[in-house]
Amino acid sequence: MTSLPHGIYGTFPANLVHAEANATQYSPIIPRSAKLEDVANETLHSFSMLAPAGTVERRFTMAHMLRVLKPDAPFTVFALKDKGGNRLAKELQQLGCKVSDDSKHHHRICTGRRPEKLLNIASSIFNSFSGRRPEKLLNIDEAIAEGAPRLLPELGLWTQPGVFSWNRIDVGSEMLMKHLPALSGSGADFGCGIGYLSRAALASPVVTHMTMMDIDRRAVEMAKKNVDAARASVLWNDVKNLNTLRVDFVVMNPPFHDGGVEDQTLGQQFIRAAAAALRSGGALWLVANRHLPYEAVMKPLFKNVTLHVEENGF
Repeated sequence: MTSLPHGIYGTFPANLVHAEANATQYSPIIPRSAKLEDVANETLHSFSMLAPAGTVERRFTMAHMLRVLKPDAPFTVFALKDKGGNRLAKELQQLGCKVSDDSKHHHRICTGRRPEKLLNIASSIFNSFSGRRPEKLLNIDEAIAEGAPRLLPELGLWTQPGVFSWNRIDVGSEMLMKHLPALSGSGADFGCGIGYLSRAALASPVVTHMTMMDIDRRAVEMAKKNVDAARASVLWNDVKNLNTLRVDFVVMNPPFHDGGVEDQTLGQQFIRAAAAALRSGGALWLVANRHLPYEAVMKPLFKNVTLHVEENGF
């Protein structure tokens, strides 16, 4: 994908923030978007961003935004107040930016221009000799390193901040893994994350292939590092767009939040996609929070719906 001179990150509420019509999308959770990390330094003319809610992910993304912008290029960064918006101005100032801060429709909106010189490790050292307080600065090198992919030795898995449950195994996924039977044939993992459930499925030597899918590009990249590539394919896609897959089993811990807001229809869409992908006699192995009303969706789609275990709210 050839980058256009303007960049956007995320989807914008109507009448909240202006974005250039010919901008390139860089969000890792919008399939087929470009990758911000691959853009050369000082090449974009403007940038508008819906900032991620997670602190490490947000700083990583804003640091890359500043890295790819030309000096003095304008930017707009916004977020819901309770999803990182109240910290935006301070964090951008720590990155060396002068910003104007506004409030609209429960969002904080920060506008500014990319500094001529970015705060990197060298400039932070210089500032320590010039009387400034470098402990309050956030240089872009450190922000990018903090949010970059890494191997968690305790898990033996590659991961990255921003991915679902990036630094621990989700309780629901761990519970499902413990109760999976010996699987066989071809399978799929919808919302695969970094590949935890697929690794468990592939531990069975009679599993011939796993099709793994996630809407988060970063999860897909980490999953490729974490699974047996000879028996797995990992796709950056939305399960709602899946229509040709045919497998013997599906494992999944479906999401029920979209942008931090509970959305029960997400899991229901995953269940329908699993039913459509399964061959006759195939099985779906699903873990979900107890309060989610999935049984009503499952019963018309499957011959049998069996509750195998219930614990810890799952």
